[in-house]
Amino acid sequence: MEAHSSGLGRKRKREEMNGEMKEAECFRKLPRRTLGLTAPAPFADELVAAQTPYVRVSMEEARRGTPEHRPVRVYADGIFDMFHSGHARALMQAKCLFPNTHLIVGVCSDDLTHQFKGFTVMNEDERYDAVSHCRYVDEVVRNAPWTLTPGFLAEHRIDFVAHDDIPYISAGSDDVYRHIKEAGMFASTQRTEGISTSDIITRIVRDYDVYVRRNLQRGYTAKELNVSFINEKKYHLQEHVDKVKQKVRDVEEKSKEFVQKVEEKGIDLIQKWEEKSREFIGNFLQMFGPDGALKHMLKEGRGRMLQAISPRQSPSSSPVSEERSPSPTFRLPFFTSSPFFSPPPPPPHHHSSAHCTGRDEDD
Repeated sequence: MEAHSSGLGRKRKREEMNGEMKEAECFRKLPRRTLGLTAPAPFADELVAAQTPYVRVSMEEARRGTPEHRPVRVYADGIFDMFHSGHARALMQAKCLFPNTHLIVGVCSDDLTHQFKGFTVMNEDERYDAVSHCRYVDEVVRNAPWTLTPGFLAEHRIDFVAHDDIPYISAGSDDVYRHIKEAGMFASTQRTEGISTSDIITRIVRDYDVYVRRNLQRGYTAKELNVSFINEKKYHLQEHVDKVKQKVRDVEEKSKEFVQKVEEKGIDLIQKWEEKSREFIGNFLQMFGPDGALKHMLKEGRGRMLQAISPRQSPSSSPVSEERSPSPTFRLPFFTSSPFFSPPPPPPHHHSSAHCTGRDEDD
């Protein structure tokens, strides 16, 4: 069981590696050079007719590859009105059916198209020219038949007919390619979903007013657009209203941008103000707070003032009998120089009791 599981694991790894290699091959880069042609595809009625006998190749021979001088001639037909990417992809698939392919594209005329399918936007000459400028096309058949006949196939030496395999109901037939499929000459391609001439026309019809106003704005006249005088004025009024609305939207957008810028600047100013206010409060507290620098300065100045105005004390070792010098009196200089002010007399000297008794005895 273990050997079997390990064998499956190796096989799965090999498959994953092969898948990665295939994916790498699919997405490998191309050299930087021009791959397109320099001229449109020629029309079949302008080419020299081949002189060699017509012998069809089988599907196996075509897939295996044919000599360079004998490419597989693949035919694809259609209306190709308003040529778009869906048409180009279908022709690309037809071109890539075989290793060596010569792609012939038949384009139906206006008469056949209007009879079996409906009116076209582009006329037949415009459609012929559009197809001839597709890079995958080697030859263009103008006025192609609606139903392929053996004579047409032999005339253009066609080996296979390419088209999507959905039955094409038209011209009283449930599938116009039925006889081609039965003859083994049919090679199927895939339709591109989401894109077709009918889809494009539907978009235009759905938004008719938009495209009429578009062309009026670009200089087309109401007569060219088959628009009445009243509708023309209506479209011009709508265009003017839309311009006013657009201006209002532009003003609103600019106002929103201005308000947003003001808010951003306001936020920046608030943040800067908060930072400056915190810095100011910190400096204020550092200077005037309970333990701020101002308090220490005041204490230091007060101490110096008290020290400057307080009297000096005499040393303790001086004798008691010596008379203490009187403390200096504080005199204002402008009082000493005034003639109306005289200093107070000195206090009388006190004598001892003996002197006082002797004076009494003398008396």
